[in-house]
Amino acid sequence: MSIDNKKGKPNKIRRLEHWQYVMIFLVLYDIFAVNFSYFIALWVRFDARISEIPDYYLIPFLKFAPLYTVFCLCIFGVLKLYRSIWRYASYRELSRATIASVVTSLFHTCFITLMFRRMPISYYTFGMVVQFVLIVGIRFSYRFVLLQQGVISRLLRDTRVEKTGRVMLIGAGSAGQMILRDVNNGKETIDRVYCIIDDDPNKWNRYIDDVPVVGGRDDIFENVKKYDINKIYVALPNSTVSEKRDILNICKETGCELKNLPGMYQLVNGDVTVSSMRNVAIEDLLGREPIKVNLDEIFTYLQGKTILVTGGGGSIGSELCRQIAGRGPKLLIVFDVYENNAYDIEQELRTDYPGLNLEVLIGSVRDSRRIDQVFEKYRPDVVYHAAAHKHVPLMED
Repeated sequence: MSIDNKKGKPNKIRRLEHWQYVMIFLVLYDIFAVNFSYFIALWVRFDARISEIPDYYLIPFLKFAPLYTVFCLCIFGVLKLYRSIWRYASYRELSRATIASVVTSLFHTCFITLMFRRMPISYYTFGMVVQFVLIVGIRFSYRFVLLQQGVISRLLRDTRVEKTGRVMLIGAGSAGQMILRDVNNGKETIDRVYCIIDDDPNKWNRYIDDVPVVGGRDDIFENVKKYDINKIYVALPNSTVSEKRDILNICKETGCELKNLPGMYQLVNGDVTVSSMRNVAIEDLLGREPIKVNLDEIFTYLQGKTILVTGGGGSIGSELCRQIAGRGPKLLIVFDVYENNAYDIEQELRTDYPGLNLEVLIGSVRDSRRIDQVFEKYRPDVVYHAAAHKHVPLMED
């Protein structure tokens, strides 16, 4: 701790972040690696005996080493080899490390030859290969260790995966791969993906992260039974509404818990995780875009009107009555053939809306004389016809 002379207050020593410790380690490692690579090449060239290395090769190497070290550190810094997050290293990081090795090796080959003397061919080639292996190896070994830890943790987790944690993934595209890795590598869930379904035959009988792509939509039922699946995750952001509807309809028949990735928004924004998935909604099964209705305009129209709801005691009719009752109608008429249903909705509406002008009538819409009486007496402005049989095929028989 140091003291600020002007204010007399102690200054806290700033601690280095973890990535800064990693950067320092990599810098020190690279200083060793770039020089060791060419020294080992020289050593191997002369039968692995230091005493056999001629001074006219060893001295140029030692004199050139400081310059080469500084150049390497500069190139590695420019290509961000000290600021990359290596636990997420991918092709881009590998390409940068490769470019860095090629550039520095060409620099070494040209300038040690021009400034001192020509070295053995094996010195250039073997040194370049060893340097590449050491530079890339240390960086990607970190990612490899983390992946192996993930594999071990998955194996340990598999011993405690309950029946509800067995997942089938629909979709082997980019979104599906992100979901797969999030499920299998996530620590907050014990779910595991056991198989993948995709309609592309080119992907069948192949593997993604050790998970088999077992077939297309026609193979869903078979593999739900084979792998004892209890959850299905659908990751098809690019599919048309009709294609997704057909697949969701098949999945619903399995009885599994079903979740769906909403669309391209999550894929574009990188928000493709298990938490971004939602339960399948009615809109997913429509086969078309849902129609948006201006309810405020409709409810405004109903104010001060005499409204008749046929089948008002049924599931659809009763909900219509609840919605209308709170919108200030002049008179709400509930018309139903079943007195029990009519009585239940009457009691509910009188309790919830004490000021509602309500009339409950018993009768059948097939009785034309009764319907004429109702229209002649009440003269409704709006009629909602919700009277219908629930089990039409049974009634037709």
